[in-house]
Amino acid sequence: MVEPVTSAARTAPGPDPDQALRLDPASRPGRAGRLLAAGRRHRADLLAGLLFAVLAGWLTHGLWPAPGHRALALNPADQTLYEWFLAVDSRALFGDFSLITDRLNAPDGVNLMANTSVIALGVLLAPVTLALGAPVTFALLAAANLAGTALAWYLLFTRTLRARRLAAGLGAALCGFGPGMVSQSNAHLHMTAQWLVPVIVWLVVRLLRAADPAGRPVGPDHRRLATSSLGLAVTATVQVFIGEEVLFLTALTLLVMAVAYGLADPALLRRALPGFAGGLMCAAGLALFVLAYPLWHQFAGPQGVSDGMFSPHYFSADLTGWTRLSSLSMLGGDDATRLTTGPAEFNTFLGWPLLLVAVGCAFWLGRRALVVACVAGALVMAALSLGPEVVVGGERTGVPGPYALLAGWPVVDGALPTRFGLAVLPLVGTVLTLAVHRALGEPGRARRLVPLAVGAALLSVFPAPLPTTDRPPLPEFVTGGHWRQCVRPGGVLVPVPTATPKDPWPMRWGTAADAAFGMPEGFFIGPYGRNGSATMGTYQRPTSALLAEVARRGVAPAVGDRQRRQAARDIEFWGASCVALTDDAPHAETLRRTLEQLFGPGTRIADAWTWRF
Repeated sequence: MVEPVTSAARTAPGPDPDQALRLDPASRPGRAGRLLAAGRRHRADLLAGLLFAVLAGWLTHGLWPAPGHRALALNPADQTLYEWFLAVDSRALFGDFSLITDRLNAPDGVNLMANTSVIALGVLLAPVTLALGAPVTFALLAAANLAGTALAWYLLFTRTLRARRLAAGLGAALCGFGPGMVSQSNAHLHMTAQWLVPVIVWLVVRLLRAADPAGRPVGPDHRRLATSSLGLAVTATVQVFIGEEVLFLTALTLLVMAVAYGLADPALLRRALPGFAGGLMCAAGLALFVLAYPLWHQFAGPQGVSDGMFSPHYFSADLTGWTRLSSLSMLGGDDATRLTTGPAEFNTFLGWPLLLVAVGCAFWLGRRALVVACVAGALVMAALSLGPEVVVGGERTGVPGPYALLAGWPVVDGALPTRFGLAVLPLVGTVLTLAVHRALGEPGRARRLVPLAVGAALLSVFPAPLPTTDRPPLPEFVTGGHWRQCVRPGGVLVPVPTATPKDPWPMRWGTAADAAFGMPEGFFIGPYGRNGSATMGTYQRPTSALLAEVARRGVAPAVGDRQRRQAARDIEFWGASCVALTDDAPHAETLRRTLEQLFGPGTRIADAWTWRF
């Protein structure tokens, strides 16, 4: 069983300064007094939360104070996508929401379950999105996910492990602000929203403790078993609508840890296995009952996909990367960039200092069951991150990686191998927490040496603020609401050129309008590959391909009756109300002449030429 850490140095609680007030009903404090008393009791926790919030705000300060005018410099395309998701999610407040939305890729739509659409976060923060705009919600989540994840781990370490607050704070800081988390903050909201992971871990531990009959004459605590199973089902269900990949990585890590823990403590395994396994099965059954339709919709419903579209050979971790520092850390260098697939995937870059300190702490803690489980989980997840073929220093070795055993399995294809390395962060954080806690309770050299070593190792991966840049202003046609003169309610607006995965910027039009109109094509995952396999985006219609070529080259095409008939068919296919060309489009004048040849004279509205249908 996961036992709380203890210390002989822990002292008995002193007298309660509020005891006299509670004994005298006439002098009991009011609500304000109770809040102040609670604040005094939890001032250390509040301070930890404040420090995490300040650090998260500093890391994302480039997006403030005007998120609508700033963007993440290293991944603006994904930021555009997630802001659009947040805008679509916010429409749930109007009752205008379903798991397949017609506000993109008209007329086929987009399956939100097959995309990382952070539905739960978007619906929860819908009032913020509708009042202040999706860019504000995005910036808020970018910071809150980091601080919230760190705070959740801090509470788990202090409440469940009973770790000292300094030890818990150091370990939680790595969990929330480690290299992988900061890297994923480059627009991957579904990966950084990990504040429910410690809740899942706590519920699993609670379930295990309830299933262990040791010390209870009547056997397992069936009430706690039931409530833990129910809580686990609810939490897992919510996590599905935040980020399924995080839930998958969490479940796989806990499975490995459970096996290792059972081998390290076979007596506990014999005592608790029946109740623990039964509770997990009950939780899984309850969650699947609720999730049956959404999961069917994701894999087999309209616009659903049943496979992953990203190659595990490409999105795998380089073995050398584990020993390097992320380019997004204060001490990191640009040389690490060649060892990963992009700035959002520095998932394994812990560096030699942190690795050596973590290994030293694990050996110093000995064969304690929890430490064995953490080490086993970290080794397995680190090995899986290497993908189907081990790569060292950018060179493929031909040596198969453990991931090759899982490749092709359902669900596994949807998780990028390199992201398995994210699961190592909280495991290392747990080991560091246990080590610092033990050191602070012992006399002699260890009391100073271990915390100093852990602190120095964490400083080696201390993150730098996320790079940001100015984003291009939106046209007055959109921001001023002039699009309403052109688009029927709930209709389709065709921006020129249309959005694509490489150039998704027209999707910002829909975001600024709170997804009040639909658009054709765009940036999303859909079933447009061979035999319905997953692809990024869809194929372009002939007319949108023609206009995209004009926007790219600035050369006027030959337009005849065939092109005009095709344009009419494409407009009918899209169900378009309006085609709009704004003044900021590339080669706008050439595009306007081409559109006039296709559709006739346009109508000027604000800073856009429009054609209504």
